[in-house]
Amino acid sequence: MNKLLLFILSLSMASCSVFGDNGVKDAPYSIVENDDKKMIEVRRYEPMVLVSTSMSGSGQNSAFKKLFRYITGENIGENDIAMTAPVLMGDVKAKQGINIPMTSPVFMDKHSSDPIMSFVMPKDFTLSSTPQPTDPDVWVSELNNYTVAAVQFSGFLSDSNIEKHTKILSQWLEDKGYSTSGKVVSAGYNSPFTLPMFRRNEVLIEVALQ
Repeated sequence: MNKLLLFILSLSMASCSVFGDNGVKDAPYSIVENDDKKMIEVRRYEPMVLVSTSMSGSGQNSAFKKLFRYITGENIGENDIAMTAPVLMGDVKAKQGINIPMTSPVFMDKHSSDPIMSFVMPKDFTLSSTPQPTDPDVWVSELNNYTVAAVQFSGFLSDSNIEKHTKILSQWLEDKGYSTSGKVVSAGYNSPFTLPMFRRNEVLIEVALQ
């Protein structure tokens, strides 16, 4: 995950702060169980629409750029006016891209045979209302019944930090008797200009509730 270069472009999407407030809304969820001391939560996310692309070959920075281009116009819009500056009005025959607000976090699954990166669409988007990508390497999907345990940490979203907190979370889940899928996903919330001690990073493992 090294250095989280995928957030280099995030300043174009939202105001950011060195103290961690980037003005981006979080994907909504309810808390099933929490451990404040260890910064761990078991969450049940509301249904989410994801826009995703592969990190195989091209890497996470290239994947982030593809998804960034999608939310800033490389999609099939629902009207003939491009919602970017400047707004062009006239006899536009083809549908143009529309801008889409970003929602935190950026999910990264680097442990599957085809590692992917996903942006979460705003909560009022549905699978049918989400504009289709114009890039064939980008796809839209829906995630339902997503229940995870998440451990939060500051600093960098580095491979070593991910490995360390995966072990912490896995041990906590074992001690609590949770059944897991074993699938590990990492999540980042901040721009690279956020001071390391104010950054919010997470490791998530999907769990099955009884």
